[in-house]
Amino acid sequence: MYYDKNQILIHYKKSLQFVEGLMHLTEEQWRSPIEPGKWTVAEVIGHLTPWDKFVYHQRLPYLLADEILPKGPNAEKINAHAAKESRLKSKEETIEQFLQNRNLLMGAIHQIEDQKWLQSLKIGVSELTLLSYFTGLIDHDLHHFSQIQIALKNVGAEKWISSI
Repeated sequence: MYYDKNQILIHYKKSLQFVEGLMHLTEEQWRSPIEPGKWTVAEVIGHLTPWDKFVYHQRLPYLLADEILPKGPNAEKINAHAAKESRLKSKEETIEQFLQNRNLLMGAIHQIEDQKWLQSLKIGVSELTLLSYFTGLIDHDLHHFSQIQIALKNVGAEKWISSI
């Protein structure tokens, strides 16, 4: 569990380092599935970028202004589109887009006033705090980073894995 803004920022900084480390993968390792029949490393990383963009553009402005949130996108559609794009883009382009968008999100998080983190928010019928919202996003990251770590160990690429 993440307890404050600083810990969230630490996770995001580590996520940048983790994804930067993937730049050293061979094309075969980058395009290898995390499990048989599952997404490739490229697709997993590629699908994180549109969600960072969504949080930055479609959640934070509303959450911080205490305004009603617009309806979220169709997750399956976003993920499928992101996976398809990741199959077409180079490793360098996919990683660079992740890094740019994650840095934007970090900058926005850094600007959030401390008292905002524990205020009650409503997303649809769910009531939560900004802290619990970001903790959920971090759990999502960690789930996928763990999958990547296991997959890369299975193909002998563990030397490129930084801890997260």
